Amino acid sequence: MAGAEKPLAIAIDGPAASGKGTLSRRLAAEFGLRHLDTGLTYRGVAKALIDRGLPLDDEDIAEKAALELDLGRLDRTVLAEHGIGDAASKVAVMPRVRRALVEKQQQFAAAMPGAVLDGRDIGTVVCPDAPVKLYVTASAEVRAERRYREILSNGGEATYEQVLEDVKRRDARDMGRADSPLRPARDAHLLDTSEMDIETAFLEARAFVEKALADGND
Repeated sequence: MAGAEKPLAIAIDGPAASGKGTLSRRLAAEFGLRHLDTGLTYRGVAKALIDRGLPLDDEDIAEKAALELDLGRLDRTVLAEHGIGDAASKVAVMPRVRRALVEKQQQFAAAMPGAVLDGRDIGTVVCPDAPVKLYVTASAEVRAERRYREILSNGGEATYEQVLEDVKRRDARDMGRADSPLRPARDAHLLDTSEMDIETAFLEARAFVEKALADGND
């Protein structure tokens, strides 16, 4: 399905806990593409700084770490640690870090056979010319419930109210930032998963991808 002539890029954006990560991994497997969670690239930079005992507020140092980052060696399990997420939010606001990582993400998408990239600025900044764009969302309450259950299932502690507040705060930061704010690309297909289980969401997303590819080949 990816085709032999040129790489296929599928851009998937959306807020935290919308289900975009799970959908992206399943779509990549379905269509024989590689997958990149671009949020992990910022976490990777943060972890590199932490591991070396370097400051998180020095843009020169953070940019160097971003340029040296190997996107093929991002360990989701390690990078999912809460403390790394907090650190990543500090380096992610640095324009030069963002530029360095966006260039790496674009190179990843341009390599054969193509890739599914998920994040918050894929369809608008990283892959604006992607032939398939999805914006996956859900209500803040539903997303908070998902994240809350995930934390508990992993042995963590939290209250639903705390998680909901965190989700709303994250949304405000992502949508309100000056550099690459979270928003749907003009030509993105909106997929609201509030009332869907993951299987239903995947089937709808797959159908959209298949239609977009068929329309593009007409």
